[in-house]
Amino acid sequence: MESQGVAVEELAVVNPFVMAQKQCDDCSSILNVDPGIREIIREPMQEIHVSIPVRMDDGSIKVFKGFRVIHNTALGPAKGGIRFHPDETADTVRALAAWMTWKCSLMELPLGGGKGGVICNPKEMSPGELERLSRGYVERVWHVIGPDKDIPAPDVYTNPQVMAWMMDEFSKIAGKNQFGVITGKPLRIGGSFGRHDATARGGLYVLREAARHCRLNLRGATLAIQGFGNAGSYVGSLARELFGCCIVAVSDSKGAAYNSMGLDPLLLNEHKRVTGSVVDYPGTEYITQEELLELDVDVLCPCSLENVITVENAARIKATIVAEFANGPTTPEADSILYEKGVHLLPDFLCNAGGVTVSYFEMVQNFNMFYWEEKEVYERLDKKMTAAYDSVLDISREYKLNMRRAAYIVAVRRVAEAMQLRGWV
Repeated sequence: MESQGVAVEELAVVNPFVMAQKQCDDCSSILNVDPGIREIIREPMQEIHVSIPVRMDDGSIKVFKGFRVIHNTALGPAKGGIRFHPDETADTVRALAAWMTWKCSLMELPLGGGKGGVICNPKEMSPGELERLSRGYVERVWHVIGPDKDIPAPDVYTNPQVMAWMMDEFSKIAGKNQFGVITGKPLRIGGSFGRHDATARGGLYVLREAARHCRLNLRGATLAIQGFGNAGSYVGSLARELFGCCIVAVSDSKGAAYNSMGLDPLLLNEHKRVTGSVVDYPGTEYITQEELLELDVDVLCPCSLENVITVENAARIKATIVAEFANGPTTPEADSILYEKGVHLLPDFLCNAGGVTVSYFEMVQNFNMFYWEEKEVYERLDKKMTAAYDSVLDISREYKLNMRRAAYIVAVRRVAEAMQLRGWV
């Protein structure tokens, strides 16, 4: 019965939006936030649900469900990616929009939080079907997005080509080029250098600072990557290139590959491109996703989806540092367990904020019609990520809180101040 009780308790918080609200409530209590502000920031300001009819290659019509959520715009226009995923839900999008609010605030960007999603399986769709879906999504939400209203970007299973189609569709509706409506675009049509690996690179700048704090030498440090997709593959290759880390395990939806002597991320990426999975990469041992999370490594990088570190496995996490490149991989209860164990956790809306930061840089370049060199983008990103980590670490020490709660304090305090200055409460 005890194990069943734990499972029921965990299910009560596994909903990502409930998780986001709980995290916000905890921070609001610590800060003694005005009750009116607390009520406002618990809920999205606006959300729309749409049906998108798409003509499939076989001539049939299939209707896809889509969402766009704006959580808070006190600091500026909403900003947030668009996911194409078969398991997408309204609550997931709500949670991600809220986390974008705190992410933009934490990075001191003049932006609020938004997010979008479509319930679909891109792996089962042709390029033509994906283009029609992408354009159809914009046809349904164009009235709530725009360069000064809400600016989408890539997320899970979307990419620069999808962003290009969406930008083009919005431009047709607007009757003029509107490069600034979307970020994460190809370079030729208003994209920014550094956007392709910004999430991974930004998180690794934070990891570098965290390793200094923990007195961990990253050269030769062992690293496990849960979720070897777009972000995860960049995390692996850049961790090895920039710091000399030893990547010992990676995983995808089919399982995990492990070699204690280390793996070559570039060769692994090629193996996955050819075979469709990291499993059976030469010289590796097959392990499960769960076993990867519990490996005795220096750094654990969750790079996939939500709720992979829970009350059921947190006590078995052995990593010195957990770097959350994914959104919401750790439940609030698991946070407390990791903190008590002395694990230095880099919360998602700090660790993976490189993507939105370079997206903001892309917006600035679009507005100015002047584009920066790659080196300048990386230097600006490094400065932003380092400053954000330092601010969170300072609050963590001052309040004697885990890093996630400290990050929330920094972010919520800034949004609350903006709301008060604007007279919202």
